[in-house]
Amino acid sequence: MRIIFMGTPDFSVPVLDALVAAGHEIAAVYSQPPRPAGRGKKDRPTPVHARAAALGLEVRHPVSLKGDAEQQDFAALNADVAVVVAYGLILPQPVLDAPAQGCLNIHASLLPRWRGAAPIHRAVMAGDAKTGICIMQMEAGLDTGPVLLRDATAIGAEETTAQLHDRLSEMGAGLIVEALTHLPDLVPEVQPNEGVIYAEKIDKAEAQIDWTWPAADVDRKIRGLSPFPGAWCEIEGQRVKLLLSKLAEGQGAPGEVLDDALTVACGAGAVQLLRLQRAGKSAQDPDVFLRGFPVQKGSRL
Repeated sequence: MRIIFMGTPDFSVPVLDALVAAGHEIAAVYSQPPRPAGRGKKDRPTPVHARAAALGLEVRHPVSLKGDAEQQDFAALNADVAVVVAYGLILPQPVLDAPAQGCLNIHASLLPRWRGAAPIHRAVMAGDAKTGICIMQMEAGLDTGPVLLRDATAIGAEETTAQLHDRLSEMGAGLIVEALTHLPDLVPEVQPNEGVIYAEKIDKAEAQIDWTWPAADVDRKIRGLSPFPGAWCEIEGQRVKLLLSKLAEGQGAPGEVLDDALTVACGAGAVQLLRLQRAGKSAQDPDVFLRGFPVQKGSRL
């Protein structure tokens, strides 16, 4: 098929690779514009832009698709279908209508649960037992279109957003290739009105740990916000990111360090911190962290 690919972050790259490997013709790749990054604040292309360029594909990065010129350029590609995954721009109706078979979105949740910007983070933070990938026919509403194909996967008891992100990216790559192969035979499944939950964009203000929460909630928050933006607390007056944890035995005052292995009491139960990062430092395991930054048993986080 002749495909327009639209994506931006690392999550989208395996999907582009899978479409190319399956022999589809990529008419053009759309991605977010390069933005300043790094110490020198030089414009850096998105991961999808960089990968597409390496594959010798045409890359377009308009700041908006609302203008007539951008929409005419899009339609002129005469695509059979557009494949959209974490692109980051709203697609106006003329863009949705331009490909012969419309626009297909790869969404990282089991719709209608977790429509919106941060479905992977929210699923982990909520303690969902499973999540998955949906291939959805796009329409004007936010993730409201009918689902053509879906696949579920269990969320591991100690899995982080980063780990689940990588698994779902590979699942999405495989599922979209399957969907395109069988597209004429797929029966659209209208999303039910029951069970709709929105995955609000992650706000850095929600990243601070509240040790009065039950241990299960604290653990899910740490894993759900890892690696970005990273849950955090103050240790000896310094802000420290907490990137990995697990449930542990123990009890004490909320925030109390219970042993020499960074087991910390919560409102009910305890968690053991398994990966920490101080400002300006790399992420470290507890033993390495404690050698450079001792935390005494009995101290309060």
